[in-house]
Formats: sequence, C-alpha cells, structure tokens
Amino acid sequence: MILGMTPLTFAHVVLSLIGIVAGLVVIFGFFTSQRFDGWTAVFLVTTILTSVTGFFFPFHKLLPSHVFGAISLIVLPIAIHALYSRKLAGGWRRTFVITSVIAQYLNVFVLIAQLFDKVPALHALAPTQSEPPFLITELINLAVFIGLGIFSAIKFRVEPLAAA
Repeated sequence: MILGMTPLTFAHVVLSLIGIVAGLVVIFGFFTSQRFDGWTAVFLVTTILTSVTGFFFPFHKLLPSHVFGAISLIVLPIAIHALYSRKLAGGWRRTFVITSVIAQYLNVFVLIAQLFDKVPALHALAPTQSEPPFLITELINLAVFIGLGIFSAIKFRVEPLAAA
C-alpha cells in the first residue's frame, strides 16, 4: 500500500495528475501559439497510460470512467497522428488542438467524479453523483472546456513541424 492505495491505484492516480498538469501547460501553449514539445509528449503518454491503467481495475458494470477512457483512447491516436505524422500541417493543427482539449476534458471530468466520490465533503453533497452539485460542476467543466477548445483552435497558430 502506498498512501493507502494499491500500487496500481497509486500509479493510475500519479499518471492522471501528471497528465492533467501537462495538459494544462499544453492548452496554455495553444493560447500563446507556443508548442511545448516536452510537455505535449508527457501529456499524450501519461493520458494514454491513465486510460489504459483504468481498465486494469476490477469492475462489474460499465462506468462513465470506462466510456471516457475508451473515448480518450480513440481521440489520442488522432492527436498523435496530427502532431507527429501530419506535423500540424493544414487542418491537422486544428485537429490536434481539438483532440487534445477533448482528452484533457475527459481527464478533468473523471477527476471531478473521483473527487466527489473520495472527498467526504463533496461525497456528502452528491453521494450518487446524480445530484445537482455534481451535475452543475460537470456542466461548468463542459462549458469551460468548450470555451477552451474554441479559443485554442482560434489562437494556436504555429508553423507546421519540419519534416524529419
């Protein structure tokens, strides 16, 4: 046990938190038309690993976290293709931005769900995660990420990557 968590849970949580922080840096880069290549690689790798490790936990029914993990594993290869194969040329720049923001939204959605599940004060407000405090929080999260996605797609203006 590490901080009361199994090694798998600990690794999953650490990967998730690193991915979320790196994703915030990447989105900041979109706003300022800067490519933070190292942060982007960390974001993509840790977000993929977060999604993959999420499927290692035993489960008896399909949960939103599983659906979001699957969606993340669909959009992240598109982001990777746009960045590394298509080098952000043409419409691939916007595709990279949109898929990256979607992946970050999914990470933050699951973070919020976990906070409402694990933090006693939040859990008391929404024990089944169908109560208004949880729903309002996730709706605000969605609205924020829609805004971030639109603003990022407009602001991120970088030259396509040079062919290697």
